[in-house]
Amino acid sequence: MEGSSGEELAVGCILAIKTTLGDEIEGQIIAFDRPSNFLGTSKAGSRRNVRLLKANFIKDFTFLGRVDDPLDPKKCLLDLGGLQAREEAALRQAEIEAERIGVGVTSEAQSIFDALSKTLPVRWEKTVIVVMNEVRVNNPYLPENVSGGTPAANDRVKKVLDFERKRLQARTPGQC
Repeated sequence: MEGSSGEELAVGCILAIKTTLGDEIEGQIIAFDRPSNFLGTSKAGSRRNVRLLKANFIKDFTFLGRVDDPLDPKKCLLDLGGLQAREEAALRQAEIEAERIGVGVTSEAQSIFDALSKTLPVRWEKTVIVVMNEVRVNNPYLPENVSGGTPAANDRVKKVLDFERKRLQARTPGQC
């Protein structure tokens, strides 16, 4: 492979490649970067698999044919519906994660929110932590700042809050 001029690795060629590691790859060349000596191959199927390979690892290859334009969007086998569904799911997940970050609150308040969220449904309402849509924890997020909800729900939130405060104090003495 060292002495090749790169013409054999032109984009659009379909090759059967044997690597120095014993792998056998059959696919279409979709990219070849001469400075890094990387080769991108693609094998069409129900899903398109793209593989990057350092050309130095090519032991042998057989030319199987050529395609006019491997990147022609009309012939591209991308599942646009699947890609759009993945994008929408990622956006929904990003929105959910963004809602979990308090605006204008201290890192201590965020730690308390995160601890409560591990066992209870919580959300931010400005700087107030709302637990189970009924219990409210106001700044400075101490057990005595818990209000609303049933006595059992209040006790549970106070217990988690007290435990988290002790954990934070143990981690950073003198700051809570």
